[in-house]
Amino acid sequence: MKVHYLEDFEAGQRFEGASRIVIERDRIKSFAAEFDPQLFHLDERAAGDSIFGGLAASGWHTAAVTMRLLVDSDLKPAGGIIGLGFEESRWPRPVRPGDELRVQSEVLEVRASKSRPDQGLIRVRFTTLNQNNEAVQVSVGTLIVRSRPTK
Repeated sequence: MKVHYLEDFEAGQRFEGASRIVIERDRIKSFAAEFDPQLFHLDERAAGDSIFGGLAASGWHTAAVTMRLLVDSDLKPAGGIIGLGFEESRWPRPVRPGDELRVQSEVLEVRASKSRPDQGLIRVRFTTLNQNNEAVQVSVGTLIVRSRPTK
């Protein structure tokens, strides 16, 4: 896949991920046991009585899966996917066992650094979708991207 330097990006560009990841029941529970041990992520009976009405993956599990999908996608900033920060992160619907997730990215803004001519920033909306094309995570973040080397 082609690596993209700062100069290759422009607002409105979209990148698709070809990879898909199926979320397995056991992985929901094992991730939750280690990182987000709330009953609606661990116990199906308790989850049925929760706001989710059934077992749901932790949002942080979804975020970790999203990162993997991004690395495998055609969004290839020079230097890697290096986040400066996120201004927004939402989980509009729960991720369930058996959901198949994929990611889309849209460049919102490109900005050269005034103090570091070898890099700049891109602001990107990352949308993680399930098999029904429903957004399960939407994040807006800023990535640091290398400028094209001068010869």
